Amino acid sequence: MKKIYFTVTNDLTYDQRMQRICHSLASNGYEIVLVGRQLINSLPFENKSFKQHRLKCISNKGFLFYIEYNVRLFVYLLNQKMDGVCSIDLDTILPCLVISKLKKIKRVYDAHEFFTEMKEVRTRAFVRNAWLMVEKIAVPKFNYGYTVSEGLASLFAEKYDRKYHVIRNIPFLHPLTYTASTEMYIFYGGAVNEARGFEYLLPAMQYINCRLVIAGEGNFYEKAKHLVKEFHVQDKVEFKGMVKPIELRSLAEKATLGISLVEKEGMSQYYSLPNKLFDYIHAALPQITMNYPEYAHINEQYKVAVLIDDLNPATIAEIINSTLENELLLEELKQNCVKAREELNWQKEEQKLISFYKNIFD
Repeated sequence: MKKIYFTVTNDLTYDQRMQRICHSLASNGYEIVLVGRQLINSLPFENKSFKQHRLKCISNKGFLFYIEYNVRLFVYLLNQKMDGVCSIDLDTILPCLVISKLKKIKRVYDAHEFFTEMKEVRTRAFVRNAWLMVEKIAVPKFNYGYTVSEGLASLFAEKYDRKYHVIRNIPFLHPLTYTASTEMYIFYGGAVNEARGFEYLLPAMQYINCRLVIAGEGNFYEKAKHLVKEFHVQDKVEFKGMVKPIELRSLAEKATLGISLVEKEGMSQYYSLPNKLFDYIHAALPQITMNYPEYAHINEQYKVAVLIDDLNPATIAEIINSTLENELLLEELKQNCVKAREELNWQKEEQKLISFYKNIFD
C-alpha cells in the first residue's frame, strides 16, 4: 500500500476539499496522512478513513509563521516513512520538494490557487517577491500537478511548461433536506478573505431588503465587521464564524439566495472555479456570482446563477433586490440546481483524482 502525505497550513477540520481528496484516495487503497496546523480553538479530530496530524507553531501569522511552519513541517516529514508527498499550494512546497529529493520519492503539486496572483500576495511587494522566488525555485521541479479549473490549468501550463490536470472542487452528493426557513436571507459560506467582494457587498447592504448571513472567517474578517459598523448595517448582517461542514450545508439549504463576489485582482481570482459555486448548487440555492469565464461556462450549461459584471455597491443592491423579488426566476434556478447536482458531484469528479494518482504510483 502506497503511503502519501498531504500538506496544508490551515486547520484540517474545516478543509472540506482536502477531506474529500484524502477520503477518496484512502478508499481506493492508499495510506493517506493529512498534515495541517494546530490552532488554539482547533477541534478534536473526528474519525476518518485517513490519518491526520497537526503542527503547533509559536507564530500564527505573517512571514514568521510561514518560516516556522515550513521548518516544523520539514522536520516532521523527515522522520516519516512515505512513498509520495503532495504540497497543497505554494506555502508548503519547499519542505515537500526537499523531502522528496532526500527520500527519492514522487512529489505532486496541488495548485488550488495561482498563489502569486492572489490579491493578498499581489498587493504586497515584499511578500509577492518572496513567493515568486519560491515559485521559481520549486514549481518547475514538480512534474505532476493538478488544479481546479481549465483557466488556471492553461496559465500553469504556459508559465511552468507542465501539464496540469483539472480536478474541480465539488461536494459529495448528499440528499437535500428541504428544511423550510422561517425567514428569507442571503447566504455567504466560505473564507472571509481579501478580494472576496466584502468592501462592496457590505456597503450595498444599506439598500438591500434582506438579511445577510456570513459563515466563515479569514484575513478580512475583522475588517468586514468594521465595515458593518461603518455603514450601520448591524441589524442586517450576521457573522456565524467558523462552522462545521454539516451546519454549513444546513444554512445554505435554508437560505433564499447565495452570494459569491470576487474581485478581478490577479489571474487567480479571474480564472478560479471556487467551491462556493458548487456548494450553492448542491444546496439547491440560487446564487449571484461573477461574470468571469469559468463561472459563465458553468452557467451556460446549467443556468443556476445570476451573473454580475461589476462590483459597484449600487449594481450589487439592484441585482440582489430584483432577483429576490422574482419568485419565478428563483424557483427556476433552484430546480436547475437540483438537476445540475446530479452531474456535478464528487462521486463523479473523484474518478479523475483516482486515475491521476494511479498513473503516478501504480
